[in-house]
This record gives sequence, structure tokens and C-alpha cells, in this order.
Amino acid sequence: MSTDTAQDTRPFAWFRTLGPKGKRAFVGSFGGYGLDSYDFQVLPLGMVAISAYFGISSGQAGLLSTVTLVMSAVGGIGAGILADRVGRARTLMASVLVYALFTALCGFAPTYETLLVFRALQGIGFGAEWAAGAILVAEYASSQYRGRTVAFIQSAWAVGWGLAVVVYTVVFNLVDPDLAWRVLFWTGALPALLILYVRRNVTDSPATEKRRTTAKERGTFRAIMRGRLGRTTFFAALLATGVQGGYYTLATWIPAYLKAERGLTVVGTGGYLAFQITGAFIGYVTGGYFTDWLGRKKTFVLFAVLSAVLIVGYTAVPVGADTLVLLLGFPLGFCTSAIFSGFGAFLAELYPSALRGTGQGFTYNFGRAVGSLFPTIVGFLAVTMGVGGAMIVGAFAYGIAVVALLGLPETAGMELE
Repeated sequence: MSTDTAQDTRPFAWFRTLGPKGKRAFVGSFGGYGLDSYDFQVLPLGMVAISAYFGISSGQAGLLSTVTLVMSAVGGIGAGILADRVGRARTLMASVLVYALFTALCGFAPTYETLLVFRALQGIGFGAEWAAGAILVAEYASSQYRGRTVAFIQSAWAVGWGLAVVVYTVVFNLVDPDLAWRVLFWTGALPALLILYVRRNVTDSPATEKRRTTAKERGTFRAIMRGRLGRTTFFAALLATGVQGGYYTLATWIPAYLKAERGLTVVGTGGYLAFQITGAFIGYVTGGYFTDWLGRKKTFVLFAVLSAVLIVGYTAVPVGADTLVLLLGFPLGFCTSAIFSGFGAFLAELYPSALRGTGQGFTYNFGRAVGSLFPTIVGFLAVTMGVGGAMIVGAFAYGIAVVALLGLPETAGMELE
């Protein structure tokens, strides 16, 4: 962790204060999370073709996303414990290997059931990456810049998402849909190359490594479930559930909504998503500055309310007003992404060093697991309400996040021990 000095007001001061080791950790974590996003997004982008190929219902299609997110909770919780016991960098390498391998294997699935199993195993690595990478960078960051530093890691999600949309647009225009969705999954093997960089260049913060090897109690569930930390864990997990329930509702169903209910082509869907992804990238980065300026809790409340309102507005736009849908994609992507910017810093500040991986990994990924139920609920409700009408479930999820903040302290400016 960097030591705070006089306020540096120059652009990208947050990056300069990381130091050489911290900068390498940032690059490794940014790449890991961006490629994590890529490997997640190939599923919703290929969902229509997959559904047609296997002849599955919208509920079964939603289950593919749900099982990914449920198993990501297992991976994230396990990675948090592993990060406290064997180190952040080692855990990061293992997570990249798992999600890259099983994303590629999804492309070889002969049946829906096999795809479901491979996607579940991919979810383990998917959840593990953030648990390791966000903590790794947070412990190098200065307290005055921690919010925006970890937010830039979060912005890698939009980069990976954008890359997935570009590849999707190219592949589905050149290859028959029955094969195109497989090709899309096969490209998910490329992130494995990142392991070479992490192994050669990335190490844990020296102070963290020292505390990890000397702590009497590290990486145990019992410690984060009792006393004051038990209360913190409950409300932090509830916060993560609300935010991720809302987000994954959108991430899973917007491509299908644009194609099935708005009647857009592959190229048209890619264009509309480009607006949303651009807003998402700017939201991730801007949200980090908000968390340092306004504080963690006020930033969560602000963007939770805006996200809920925009979901309602986006899905209520009448058929034929496609330009309005296009334009609303930008603020929708902005707000639903900006709310994530404070997570890495906030969760790191809620737990002591020896339990930081376990606490952060459990709460964030518990939220993924329970939040993953929301896309499945949308899938089943879509049968009678349509995809657009069913997506109102996402707005309800953001309300849960606001309630959870009542039980959590403000941590902006806190020094990590």
C-alpha cells in the first residue's frame, strides 16, 4: 500500500502513486478483469443462437446465466480465502486459467446439459478473478485515490464487453449462427496468455505479504461472521445482491430484448450496445471520482436510484421510438456501471488485512449468487410479460441495495491497516 503524502492534483496522480510494483499489479488486474468480462459476455451475445440451436425456452436460457453467477459465488468465496492464505497474485493466475479453459470448452458442448455444466465451471474462475484482482490493487493504492484507482480496474469490464461485441458482430456476420456461437466461445481461450504476464511481473504488496505470513487468524469464515464483522458481512452481502441483481438482469437480457422485441439485426444490436458500453466505461471511471468526492455510501444511493429509474424508462419506450432507446442506452450504461466503482475500495476498507480477501470475496460473490436469480426470474416472467416488461425486476433489485446501506459505515479516506 502506498503511503499518503501531499495531495497531488495532476491528472492520473492516482496511477503515479502506485509505484512500480503497484503499476504492474494494476496492469495484470485490469487485463484479468477485462478478459473476465469478455468471457462472461459471449453467453448473452450468443443467447439467441444458442436457444435456437438447442431448442430451449427463455427460462432455460436464463438458467445458463444463473448457473454461471451461482458458481461464480463459489469461485469468488474460495478465491477470497485462497488470497488470504497463499496470496493475491497466485490466486489471480489460477482464476484466469479456469475461466479461459472452460469458456473455450463451452464451444464444444454437444448438448444443452453439457453447456450448462461447462458454463458452471467457467463461473468458478469468473468469480475468482475479481476477488483477487481488486484486493491486490486496493492494497497498493493511496487512501486518497483508492476509490478512483479501483474504479479504473472496474472500467476494464466495459473494455472486455466492448471487445466481445466487436467480435460477436464480426463472427455472426461471417459464420452461420449454428457455428458462430461456438466460435465466440472458442475465442475465450485467449485470456490464458495473461497468466505469463502475471507470473513474471505481479506480486502482492510487501506490507500485505508480511501480514499474511504472520497473522494468527486468516482466511476463515468464522471470523467474518461474528461480532461487529458479522453485521458488516450481512449488510455488505445484501448491498452486493441488490447491485448485481439489477446489473445482471440487464447484462443477460438486453441483447435478447433488442433483437426479439425491438426487431434489431445483429449489426443493429451491436450499434445500440455500443452506446451502452461507452456509457458504461465512462461510468466506471467517473464513479470512482464520485466515491472519493462524495463518499462511498452517497455514491451508491445516487446511482442506485438513477439506475432503477432508467430501467423503467428504457423498457417503457414505445415500439418505433428506436432513436430514444439508442440514446437512453448511454445513461443506462453509465449509471449501472458507475455504481460498481466503489465496491473494490469500500469492501477492502470494511475488513482487516488478514480477512480482507475472505470478507470481500464472500460478500461480493454472495451477491452474485443471489443476484443471479434475477435473470432467471426475468426469463420465466417474460413468457407472459415479455422481456421488456419482466426487466422491471432489475429496478426492484436496486431498491434492496439502498436499504442495505443503512447498516454500513462510511469509509472514505480510511487507511488500510
